[in-house]
Amino acid sequence: MHRTPLEGLLPDFPWDTIADVKAQAARHPGGIVDLSVGTPVDDVDPSIQLALSEAAATPGYPQTAGTHQLRQAIAGALARRYGVAGVTERCVLPVVGTKEAIAWLPTLLGLRGATVVIPEVAYPTYEVGALIAGCEIVRSDEPVDGASLVFVNSPSNPTGRVCTTDELRRWVEYSRETGAIIASDECYMGLAWSAEPVSLLDPRVTDGDNSGLLAIHSLSKTSNMASYRAGFIAGDEDLVHELLRVRKHAGLMVPGPIQQAMVAALSDDAHQDLQRLIYATRRATLLKALIGAGFAIDYSDAGLYLWARRDGMSGRETLNWLAERGILAAPGDFYGPAGENHVRIALTATDERINAAAQRLQGSQGLNG
Repeated sequence: MHRTPLEGLLPDFPWDTIADVKAQAARHPGGIVDLSVGTPVDDVDPSIQLALSEAAATPGYPQTAGTHQLRQAIAGALARRYGVAGVTERCVLPVVGTKEAIAWLPTLLGLRGATVVIPEVAYPTYEVGALIAGCEIVRSDEPVDGASLVFVNSPSNPTGRVCTTDELRRWVEYSRETGAIIASDECYMGLAWSAEPVSLLDPRVTDGDNSGLLAIHSLSKTSNMASYRAGFIAGDEDLVHELLRVRKHAGLMVPGPIQQAMVAALSDDAHQDLQRLIYATRRATLLKALIGAGFAIDYSDAGLYLWARRDGMSGRETLNWLAERGILAAPGDFYGPAGENHVRIALTATDERINAAAQRLQGSQGLNG
């Protein structure tokens, strides 16, 4: 039997390629400050923990579509937090973390062999999902001919760039003209700094018509629920139901206790507001220290990262420069060739580690290299 293992078609897992740099940073006398991955370090809010534990004894299979209560909570949060209109509980679908949803989206939509457009600088899973489905991949921030699916990411991971309403409207017009599906990764919308993100499903973008449009949201960022694997898709009712039917067959169900925890997270905005303030403080500390150490910060208008560069250095050289000071970042080339001169620096470390990084960067001010 002839087969082609998927592993051979996929790129190396990015973080496996910087093991030597991580080891270098770990040798710092003060220990490593790992700012390479956007994984939360702060506790999940007690109300969410309580909802999880109260549902822990539930024995039956969960609903792939999510409970009525969860679907209502998703629709309500989208309207309340992001001004999304016209999304009912029939237009939403919980998923087992948004990385899973993104990775399998081209396959579950039946797009094998089609053309998928991803941003020039992009979260790696867009490319991986297209490769799994045997799709042709085009990196572009502008419409291209013949695309069946376009991934848009605002606020961007890794750059923190925020798309304007007009930019999103152009993608909607492209969808109307070509029939392409637009999937907007909006996982960082709850972390706005110097620009206000707009959802693809905002009526200022869609004029009230969500046909061909999907928005993808995560509870990992402002609710610290990365370990819960909790996210959702919303938008075109027909597409949502298509995904639901396939996901039922595949057994892609969010566990019941997690669904209850999601309801708690989506029904309360106070914990999200508090987490945003925590990240704002860490961001201000790092931003000041990086600029003082000779870094330029591009975009970074929202989200969990600073998109940074040092003049005269490639991203990999900057990665090593930081590692010498015990700081680990992610090289910009993880996210495509256009990112090769940058590094991505995450805000996701404790206050103590963020302050340690700032002190090391401040100690580099005025030094050569």
